[in-house]
Amino acid sequence: MAFIGDPGLKHTVRYYSDRKTPVFACFLDLSKAFDLVSYNRLWQKLYEETSLPGELVELFRFWYGHQTNVVKWAGSLSDEYRLECGVRQGGLTSPRLFSLYVNRLIEELSNTMVGCSINGTFVNNISYADDMVLLSPSIDALRTLVGVCERYAEAQGLKYNVSKSELLVFRGRTVQLDDQMLPPVRLNGTPLKVVREFKYLGHWVTASLKDDVDVERERRALAVRSNMLIRRFARCTSNVKITLFKAYCQSFYTCSLWINFTQKTYSALRVQYNNAFRMLLGLPRYCSASGMFAEARTDGFHAIMRKRVASLVRRVRGSANSLLATVADRIDGAFWEYWSSLHVY
Repeated sequence: MAFIGDPGLKHTVRYYSDRKTPVFACFLDLSKAFDLVSYNRLWQKLYEETSLPGELVELFRFWYGHQTNVVKWAGSLSDEYRLECGVRQGGLTSPRLFSLYVNRLIEELSNTMVGCSINGTFVNNISYADDMVLLSPSIDALRTLVGVCERYAEAQGLKYNVSKSELLVFRGRTVQLDDQMLPPVRLNGTPLKVVREFKYLGHWVTASLKDDVDVERERRALAVRSNMLIRRFARCTSNVKITLFKAYCQSFYTCSLWINFTQKTYSALRVQYNNAFRMLLGLPRYCSASGMFAEARTDGFHAIMRKRVASLVRRVRGSANSLLATVADRIDGAFWEYWSSLHVY
């Protein structure tokens, strides 16, 4: 679910670029966001902005109010101390608690009625926990959205990391824009750096909306994982190797979002996947890929892609999120066109 917001981001940008309109995307980074959550404000929000039973809120209050911490250094432990703010890093409830903490910010951004919109639905901000991107077809509107974020952060005790917050310009198909001539967008008084690509929720988004960079990222990651399996588990049985291969080499993170890439880059990933399986099982270099996967009862490359897309389509269509509902309703969009083509024989 981590990258479920990406279809909304890329769909919105394509909606505007198809109409020859640029989109200015501001990727904001909160400094130590989870560590700065005020407990008093959080419990107040849980009581006033949710329907959680009071007993559950008090359970959270007791849990966080009685936790103790120590620092381990060179085998020695410091004295115990208590934390006065911050939700637990890696905790299952932490993303939900933080989302609640900034939920009013999302409402305020949507209520500005500026920035990108599709069919009357404003898509001027997309958030997942502490990752947020602001979308606007104009610099002035983007500045308005950034100002809302600055004021909210100051009121809630949060801080934006200017050095890691960046501006990405998606140019319309016939729009010529010079990065050096763009009016500055300032965050806490500092102009944001203009970039051509940004890694958002683990997925590389580029100004051209081409996915070759992200496909290559996944190919390199696959090479690292498969080489690790080949080295460490050379003496294991074939069944063990196949199980490990399915667990470590079939994820293809964010592959459902690849719709604009060169065949060369895509084929390189497919070849990497096939060769990884051959080398792990000690099969001949030129043996049939379809045959070896069928014999091992393991999905081939194209089968995985179809399953990943089907899974994302199901989640998008079943989501109650208004932004994803907008994506689901646009069956004439680039995503639906590509997703459908994968399942046509």
